[in-house]
Amino acid sequence: MSGFKNFLLRGNLIELATAFIMATAFASVVTATVAVIMDLIGKLGGVPDFSSYKPGGVSVGAFLTALISFIIMAAVVYFLIVKPYTVAKEKFFPAAAEEDEGTPEDVLLLTEIRDLLQAQSGGRTTGQPPLGQ
Repeated sequence: MSGFKNFLLRGNLIELATAFIMATAFASVVTATVAVIMDLIGKLGGVPDFSSYKPGGVSVGAFLTALISFIIMAAVVYFLIVKPYTVAKEKFFPAAAEEDEGTPEDVLLLTEIRDLLQAQSGGRTTGQPPLGQ
């Protein structure tokens, strides 16, 4: 029973559930934004739904509608979420942005441990070659 309790109360499960709920709610916002943009395209071009478009008898209209919707959705997500998030992250957490571009944290930690062990042993080596050689 304790294993089940640990599973339920583990932080990753709660974070994953929260992310799923937020993503579901956010998907409806993105879908509504795409619908508004498709309606605006429809006002400019006449029809926002190309499903009945069949050049040469080939039904490519549904594909065109899906493709345009996808491109609009990707633009909405990038310009309204990813770009502002990146700018805010760099503005409010500049050190974290610099760390992301450099050496991974686990490698830095291992390097620090190696250096401390060398300093503790007076700089002597054990006679073993470095890892990877």
